[in-house]
Amino acid sequence: MTNQEFELCITRIKNGDKEGLKDIYEAYLGYIFRIVYEILKSRENAEDITSDFFIKLWEKVDSYRPGSGHKAFLTVMARNMAIDYLRKHKKEELSAMLNDLGAAPDEDYFKAPPGINPEDNPTEEEVISEMSLKAALESLGEAERQVVSLKVLGELTFKEITEILNCPMGTITWRYQNAIKKLRRCGYE
Repeated sequence: MTNQEFELCITRIKNGDKEGLKDIYEAYLGYIFRIVYEILKSRENAEDITSDFFIKLWEKVDSYRPGSGHKAFLTVMARNMAIDYLRKHKKEELSAMLNDLGAAPDEDYFKAPPGINPEDNPTEEEVISEMSLKAALESLGEAERQVVSLKVLGELTFKEITEILNCPMGTITWRYQNAIKKLRRCGYE
């Protein structure tokens, strides 16, 4: 969706036309979900926040400033909602985590990952080839994963990412380059 199409949808929403919101929803549902999921790491919570996102967009439609880049606007709004959720539920999660610390690990905890026989003493290349894309992304630091997500999945420019994360351009590009190097070592381009 272009900026012009997005602004037309925003105008329709301001006039009470739900079809404008529906068009934005259809164009950006997956995009918003990925941003929120990247922060929350929970599919269920990400789905809830994503649903709330479009309700909030309807309610806060006047906060959009035409010409400011709609993807950055959507990204910042989704990111802020996810972070607000984390802050609100941080105390609950910490309590649950502390309770779990007392529990003994189950028997699968000490087993080798599927496809790897510890007696074979696999080489680094064999272990890396077993790694899934998810595991490769999990090998990145949180900041690196966030930049890669915004750049590759969000198709944002480094300048837009800099504005969203409120971080210097050099830091953003450094994180991206480091992340790409790590992913290449895992066999991903």
